Parts: sequence; C-alpha cells; structure tokens
Amino acid sequence: MTSLETATNKRRWWKEVLFILGFYLVYARIRNQFGSNGLFAATTTTAADNARRIIDLEKKMGLFFEEQLQNFFIDWGWFLWFWNVFYGSLHFVVTIATGIFLFRRFPARFLRYRTGLAVTTAFGLIGFATFPLMPPRLLSSPPPYGGSMADFAFIDTLSVHGGLWSFDSGTLQAISNQWAAMPSLHLAWAAWCALALIPILKSRWARILMWAYPVATSFGIVITANHYWVDGLAGLIVLGVGMRCAGWLEKIRFS
Repeated sequence: MTSLETATNKRRWWKEVLFILGFYLVYARIRNQFGSNGLFAATTTTAADNARRIIDLEKKMGLFFEEQLQNFFIDWGWFLWFWNVFYGSLHFVVTIATGIFLFRRFPARFLRYRTGLAVTTAFGLIGFATFPLMPPRLLSSPPPYGGSMADFAFIDTLSVHGGLWSFDSGTLQAISNQWAAMPSLHLAWAAWCALALIPILKSRWARILMWAYPVATSFGIVITANHYWVDGLAGLIVLGVGMRCAGWLEKIRFS
C-alpha cells in the first residue's frame, strides 16, 4: 500500500467537513473584504473602468456578444428564472455531490481534487482583490454598486424574474463583494466537477451529462449577466493552475 493510499484510508468524513467549511468561511471572509465592500474596498469608478476594459477587449476580438444574447431571451421570463435558479443552486449542489461521491468511492482521487479545488478557489481571491470588476448586470444600475452606464441594456435577471435569492437585499449587498466577477469560479467549479467525474463514470449518459454541465454553466453565467465570457475563460485557466499545483503538492507530501 502506498503512502497516499494509507493517508487516504485514515481520513474521517467529519475532518473533511470541518476543513471544507473552515476553508470556505475564510475564503468568503477574505473575498468580501475587497471589491464593493470591506476593509480594502475599491471605488465604483475602478470597477466600472475595469468593466470597460473587458468589454473593449471583447469588442477588439469581435466577440462582445453578451448583451445581444441576453436581449434575444429578454421576454422569456420562465427561461431566465430557470437560469437564475441554475446559477444560484447547482454551483454548490453539484460540487458538494461530486465531493461526496469521490470521498466514498475514490478516496485517493478525492484528496487530489479537493486540494485542487481549494487552490483554485484561493487563486480566485487574487483576481477579486486586484481586479474588481463590475458585472454586466450592474453596468446601467446606479451607484454605489452600479456604473450608471446608459449605453448598456443588460438587466439583472434575478431582480426582474426572481430565483432562490436576490442581490436586492440591503444586508447581502452590504456584506458581499458585488464586483467579484474575475475570474468566474462558477465555471471553474463546474469544470472541476467534470474533470473529477468523467474519467471514472461508467455510464455513457452520465459522462455526457457531466460534459454538458460546464457548457451549461458557461451559458448561465452570461445569460444572467453575472459575468462576461472572458471571466469564464479566466476561471478555466485558474482551474488548470490549481490542479497542477495540487499535483505538485501531492508529490511533495507523499514523496
């Protein structure tokens, strides 16, 4: 038995739960100290200027399509409600389910992927801290969180069509970082689930479903105007770096 297998067999579920909860609480606390609120809050101008930079970049590539895409579905209230629920719930539900499945069935793989997800999420904080980015849904909204940019027609689908929660809560706005858009950890986590499960799933339909999940998430983060597509690309890059670091850490620990 290898040292990795021995360490894996000694894991206890409650230790993992405590580690994951503790890590997420620390992550959320740090994330919310930057951007729109907290000790190191940025200015509305900075977040709006960064949004302009992203949009200008996409326009130079001929790939600024987010506004047109949302406008195409603007009257499909039920459709946008579905994507609000998708965005607000599956991000956690599928990730947690993936972790539980790995822990119970593939414990050695669980350790590697748990570490990779943690490193990826931690790296996301660098983007939130150094590049506060006003998401599309806030471009035309008034300050302090919006940019009052009348030349954009994005809507906040969650405010208009509802979902499981709302950014309109004054308490939520006051304690959360409204400009934590770069990178998109929603897409990073969705791609993590696919990478973790596709190689070990036996059912062809289950593999297809897992391939479809990050693709659907890519659509969801854009149609709800929570992200620009570039945020999603950055999320995939961060995931790649996070998983590579997890591999290095595993080799160092068990060498």
